[in-house]
Amino acid sequence: MSPIRRWLLPAATVLALTASMAPSASAAAPAAPTCDTTSEAFNYVVIYNPHTPQFLVDKELKAKCGTRVSYYPEIGVAVASSRNADFQAKVGEFRAYSGNREVRFPPASAAAAQRREIIAERESEETREVVAAADVSAQQWDMRAIHAPEANKINPGSKNVTVGVLDSGIDIKHPALTNAVDAKQSANCNSGAPDTTPDSWLPTASDHGTHVAGTIAGKDDAAKFTGVAPGVKLASVKVVNDDGNILPEAAVCGFMWAAKHRMEVTNNSYYIDPGEFYCPKQAGDAAAYEAVRRAVTYSNNRGVLNVAAAGNDGFDVTKQTVDKIRHHKLDSSCGILPKAIDGVVTVSAVGYAGTKSSYSNFGAGQTDVTAPGGDRAQLPPAGQGAGCPLSSVFGGVYGTKCGTSMASPHAAGVAALLASKYRFAPPALLTWLLERQADPVACSDAICTGPANNNSYYGHGLVNALDAVK
Repeated sequence: MSPIRRWLLPAATVLALTASMAPSASAAAPAAPTCDTTSEAFNYVVIYNPHTPQFLVDKELKAKCGTRVSYYPEIGVAVASSRNADFQAKVGEFRAYSGNREVRFPPASAAAAQRREIIAERESEETREVVAAADVSAQQWDMRAIHAPEANKINPGSKNVTVGVLDSGIDIKHPALTNAVDAKQSANCNSGAPDTTPDSWLPTASDHGTHVAGTIAGKDDAAKFTGVAPGVKLASVKVVNDDGNILPEAAVCGFMWAAKHRMEVTNNSYYIDPGEFYCPKQAGDAAAYEAVRRAVTYSNNRGVLNVAAAGNDGFDVTKQTVDKIRHHKLDSSCGILPKAIDGVVTVSAVGYAGTKSSYSNFGAGQTDVTAPGGDRAQLPPAGQGAGCPLSSVFGGVYGTKCGTSMASPHAAGVAALLASKYRFAPPALLTWLLERQADPVACSDAICTGPANNNSYYGHGLVNALDAVK
């Protein structure tokens, strides 16, 4: 597990800020504000002291031209909507943040770079090769790399274990996923409040979540496709909107939803938009960072093991000084969410040859384990598939995608097997087992640092599904 290395505001500053987070019940009623009623509305995450009564939250939001979308009293995080351009300033620049507003009105210096980087990130995980073979098992080199076929013969996972797929939705009509998804545990979290209505959590614009889901728990006897843990259940927790963004309020809702349903594992193959790094010492960022940190920590304390992708920039996370998308300066407290939060298992990617994928992020103390994410420069022998892992995509067929987004669900699947064997094991124990049972991978070049069992490229090593069930 990553060591604690990212801190929030200094203690004195935190005390000063939190003292003002909850409005006083005895305060005189403020004069009715003049609020904007015509401009575009944006959602914000707003920080309060945990367990602040909801009526006080509603009172403050109304006084500052906002309305409550949802409120999570356990962690003191509200999602509010406002048309006022100065809503963040009214509430406090360290207490409120709107990712969607920043998407709509990015800083001029960051706008062009933001568009370029987001496009590049999405293209790296687009479906490339679509396979029409009747039997696709030979092309699942990624499953063989982590000994999943042997593991499945011993224990395919328990139906009492649920993996929350926080992503773009899961196509339940795909033959590999027809019986995998639990509708009662699924929800659309894009507004910041869970929507459980039928079809709300199904995919619309992206099959990313469907590909991830197939890797974790897909099972298609006709096509002979099998995921890492085909016996476990999946929950479709939709946090990706139709623009492809994962905003802070969606992530907060997703983690809180997983905690409410006590899911054993979640997979998080994304970073939180609109930037890449969030900095707890910077206005706006501080609220987003703290909201996500509280939600992740709460879910972890409720028994949820959260697994996340390392990212596809190909850089050392510890050596970045400027967010290349938002162009703000970084310090050691800044991090890519959600993987920067303590307790989240971060997964880097390897290709067929077993070495780090060219695009995979890395860093000392930043990588916990590694798993197959593919690399188009590491091609398997003829007949064993493409350089990218094969899984379920739209149209009921199978296609390949490369990315740490593809590596993370392999690790989440192994974690689900561990949760199936060790029922009710806490996240810390599951993490320990996941890391200790991984196959050590020695550094493959001079940039990588550390021993084979804990280095900057591969963390504790390649996840091993067979060891998880023995």
